[in-house]
Parts: sequence; structure tokens; C-alpha cells
Amino acid sequence: MITVTVLHPGTMGAAITAEIVAGGHEALSVTKGRSENTWVRGREAGATAYDSLAEALSRSAVVLSVCPPQAAEDVAAAVAAHGFAGVYADVNAISPQRVRRIADETRPGSAVVDGAVFGQPPGQGRATRLYLAGADSAVELVASLFTDSALHVCRVGDTVGSASALKMAFSSYQKAARTLAGIAHALADAHGVGDQLTAEAEVMISAILSDPEYLPSVAARAWRWAPEMEEVAASLRASDLPTDMAEATARVLALWGQDKDQYDLTVVHVLSQLRSEMSR
Repeated sequence: MITVTVLHPGTMGAAITAEIVAGGHEALSVTKGRSENTWVRGREAGATAYDSLAEALSRSAVVLSVCPPQAAEDVAAAVAAHGFAGVYADVNAISPQRVRRIADETRPGSAVVDGAVFGQPPGQGRATRLYLAGADSAVELVASLFTDSALHVCRVGDTVGSASALKMAFSSYQKAARTLAGIAHALADAHGVGDQLTAEAEVMISAILSDPEYLPSVAARAWRWAPEMEEVAASLRASDLPTDMAEATARVLALWGQDKDQYDLTVVHVLSQLRSEMSR
């Protein structure tokens, strides 16, 4: 049995805590300074509550940080201040730079494991993926918490920051796509064509992120698409809707301007164009 302190269980953290407990391990939560909702979630997930962070840490081999991204470094610093000597697993949605800063500067444990959760909270028939990166022994310890659980562990190497980079890459599409959908529907609604927009969307090919081979065709057409996105921005502005994402899309498309009508480019080339143009 491994003892784990989970800081601080929201909906995802509580579901992960329940998987830890179901696997025969001991989960601890810390109530001091936390809301009633937080400690109730921990208790319902099977965690043992401690008022003192120091006491919980003294009993734990692993700390699992599952908190809002803006609190990740504060949580790590609080753990580091107590001289925690176990494995610190940060599974928050933060940039690779931030998790490396936590590992190199904050040093909240003897080893830091970089983690990223994909999917809905595990349990009730849902399978969730947990990607881990870091030193072998530390990753293996964290992975052992979820053997035969609804949280499926995937290893992404020994470089801290790799799992977070994967999360940021995925979120850059997932969250932006949903936000864009909201803007698109708001614009259609403003002009009374919401039903028609939904009907058009139903016949679209939706596997965009899973098929990067189509990206050269995007670069080849970017010279036309960038002005179109400027027209979208103008339409949004006239309907009193946010224009930021349309304008940003136009700026990114403009980076592919020199690839006009070159449909035979490679994916590697068009991706490198984005980096090289930004560096200039």
C-alpha cells in the first residue's frame, strides 16, 4: 500500500483519488485553508482528511498535485517548504516551462513526475488517460497507483515537460475549437441562420487534429484564407462579438503566405514554417 497526499481535489482530483483508494492505496487530503466543497469531495472519494499539510506529507510517499493551473507553483512551493522527500507528481494543465521550473527551482520532492490527464474524470465506465514523464523509478511508483484502474497510464519518456507539452498541444486545439464553435454559433444566431450552420456542421469531416497530412493544403490556401478570416472578423465586429480569434487566425495563416498553391509540401515543412516565421 502506498500513501498519497492529493492536493487539492476538485472534480478530477476526487475521481483520481477514488481510483487510488479502489486500488488498495491510502489517499490523504488536507483541509486547512480549503473550502468545504474540497474536503467533502475528498472524503466522499475515500481520502483521510488531515488539517496539517506537514502531517499529511510526513506519512506520504507520493504527492499528487491536481489543482487549477494558476495554483500549480504555489502548491509545489508549499510542499517544498516542508522538505518533502518523496515523489511529487504534477498532473496540472501547465506549460512545459512551468513544470520544469517546479522541478528545477521549487524542488517539491526527491523527484518530480510530469503528468497530464486526458478525458473526463475516471470512473462510471469512463476510461481516462494519464501520461507520465520523468525518471523511471518515480514514474513507475506513480503508475503503480493506477494498476487495473479506470485511469490508463501512458509513458512519454524521461524528460520532464514532455507530458505537459502533449497536454498544451492538445488543449490548444480542443479548447480553442470549442470557443470558436461558440463564436460561430453566436454569429449565426445574430443573423438567424443557426439551424443552417448546425446542418452544415453535421456533414463536415471532423477528424482534423488526428490527420496532420492535410496541413500542406491549408498552407497552400492560406493566402486566400487569411483575407477570409479578416472578413469574418469584420462580420463579428458588426454583430458586437469578439474578433480576437478570427484576427489571430488571419495572422497565423499569413505566416504561410509564401506557400501559395504549393500543395506538394511536406507536413514537416509547413510546421517548420510557423516556427521559422515567428523567430524572424
